[in-house]
Amino acid sequence: MPEFYPSIGEAIGAAMQHNIRLAHGSETSGSDKPLQVRHLPHPPSGPYSVPGMIARLTETAEPNEVAGIVEEINGALVGALPQLTELVAAAADWTRVRLTFDDPNHNPAFETWTRLAAAHGMLLDVQEQLEVAEDGIAACPAERTDPRHHEMVNVLRTRELLSDVLGAGPVPPTPDGTAETNRQRAARTSSPKAATQRKTSPVGSADAAPSTPPPRAPRTR
Repeated sequence: MPEFYPSIGEAIGAAMQHNIRLAHGSETSGSDKPLQVRHLPHPPSGPYSVPGMIARLTETAEPNEVAGIVEEINGALVGALPQLTELVAAAADWTRVRLTFDDPNHNPAFETWTRLAAAHGMLLDVQEQLEVAEDGIAACPAERTDPRHHEMVNVLRTRELLSDVLGAGPVPPTPDGTAETNRQRAARTSSPKAATQRKTSPVGSADAAPSTPPPRAPRTR
């Protein structure tokens, strides 16, 4: 049995099979191998990774901290979004040198280049939108408003990252917990790793405290 799955795709497939076995009541089947993923650290172990920044962006985070997270994502030199934009541009350029226009009725390579170029343009637009939103975030009030106002706008985040499900311990339920807390608790307590931890963790053991990133330096414009 391999120590790790060779790719994220195979890990996701194994997680789906695990959920199917749970649905059919065959969780204890002998073919249910422990689910492990290569290079998938828990968010607190990498606070400046994208999963780490998502983990830091909670409902109780300060406006200045949230603005700093957006700035880190959108940073011109090392931000994840500019890097993704350049990656898509490189894929478009790779397709560009394979274009042919000999047959005007059939040109799948050009159609692919067109889609990549459109995605590149959209990513550039996202960067511009985030630059404007960053200042707006910093100007938001620190305290949460009355929940009746929240119902006027839909929640956008609807899925867990793979590291949320496989790499975190259970979140204890709270009677007055927020929707975000309940969502995280539901995902973590139903994950394969959570089931393993319930079998192997000693009673009274405490989860390690997540690492705290240094405070955000003031922006200079």
